[in-house]
Amino acid sequence: MSKPVLMDFSATWCGPCRMQKPILEEVEKKFKDQVEFKIIDVDQNRDLAKKYMVQAVPTLVIEKDGQVLKRFTGVTSADVLSSELKKVL
Repeated sequence: MSKPVLMDFSATWCGPCRMQKPILEEVEKKFKDQVEFKIIDVDQNRDLAKKYMVQAVPTLVIEKDGQVLKRFTGVTSADVLSSELKKVL
């Protein structure tokens, strides 16, 4: 069975994305062996951003086996992310 993936759609010019980064680093420390974390720059990966219908950054997408299970737009707390990741493990 594959690991869930948490994709962080962000951009270098985005202030809230910079606020999200340390939160994601904290969550990644907790789940690094169970979840794959990917940072996707929307300016460099427009097709991927379009595929996932990213309208604003930061957008976080939790996906497993090709299925989007949860998505968050805006800065999302470590508690919320941890809680959602526990549900998909």
